[in-house]
Amino acid sequence: MSIILYSYYRSSASFRVRIALNIKRIDYEIRPVHLLKGGGEQHREDYLKINPQGLVPTLIDGGTVLTQSSAIVEYLEEVYPTPALLPKSAVDRAYMRSLVQLIACDIHPLNNLRVLQYLKETLNYDDAQHAWYCHWIQKGFSAMELLLEQHDCNGLSCLGNGPGMADVFLVPQVYNALRFNCPMHEFPLISRIYENCMQQSAFLNAAPENQPDAMK
Repeated sequence: MSIILYSYYRSSASFRVRIALNIKRIDYEIRPVHLLKGGGEQHREDYLKINPQGLVPTLIDGGTVLTQSSAIVEYLEEVYPTPALLPKSAVDRAYMRSLVQLIACDIHPLNNLRVLQYLKETLNYDDAQHAWYCHWIQKGFSAMELLLEQHDCNGLSCLGNGPGMADVFLVPQVYNALRFNCPMHEFPLISRIYENCMQQSAFLNAAPENQPDAMK
């Protein structure tokens, strides 16, 4: 039985999980959850029974139901360990996870759809959305660029030559930054990693425009 992934094509959290599944060559079935259509399909009663938070992604592996992209990617790493997304060294694994959390905890939560909708619909800050988004990208990416420099990043991936967990999280965040026209010239290492990763099928096939729900 293949893995089921409840996903929205533009969700960066769903994008992460799609990349990880692709890198590990795991077959999966996408069940789209449109976050805007009809007020948001994630709020439907049938979906809330699966994911009480009303968020994507949700991954079902047999009888196991998992939410939160970080937990899902860690699960995939443990249950489907090859090819590995984490390095062997405990120090390198900690460094990799620090980059993951920089994105997943410090950048993405401030810029996800729920926050942008709240700014626009509740606080009436429609004109401030772009400035808000790019501000948090700049803050987070500035720190990450420096961390990559300090660890002698070669620009192929966040650590070493092959894609790892940090790249799985970084690429969707850069994709969204470009979509929102945030300036990226200050982040040459991040930009080179993104360009290198997006030439690989695991990342390219996971991109929003290549999803079955992209034009629906």
